[in-house]
This record gives sequence, structure tokens and C-alpha cells, in this order.
Amino acid sequence: MAKLLGSGQMTWKLEGAIDCALHLRHHPSEPWFPYENFPEYVVADPPEISKGYATFLALLKKGWTTV
Repeated sequence: MAKLLGSGQMTWKLEGAIDCALHLRHHPSEPWFPYENFPEYVVADPPEISKGYATFLALLKKGWTTV
């Protein structure tokens, strides 16, 4: 796993995937991983929102970009 960095990239739908789920990577040359693989970033979701959305918002505020 990549070392902890201050920013990275996020995506909701991987190419060829049927379902949407938050995936993260630190650098464009790295593969995508489900956000749960990065426990240092995970923010608990309230029951009424999509799984991973709270983490998405928190990382967006820290300068992560959406791909």
C-alpha cells in the first residue's frame, strides 16, 4: 500500500464496473482500490447517505480530486 499522502484521486465508477463505489489512489500511476482499503481516511457514513460519501466529502475538503 502507498504511504500516507496529503492528496490523491477519487472515483465512483471504475471503467467496466457495473456498480458504483468509492475508490482511491494516491497517484495516477497506481491502481484503484476500494476506499475501505485506506482505514486512515474512512469517515463513518450516516445511514441515510451512500456508503463512502462521508469519506468522499472529507477527502474533497483536503484537496483530493475527482476523476
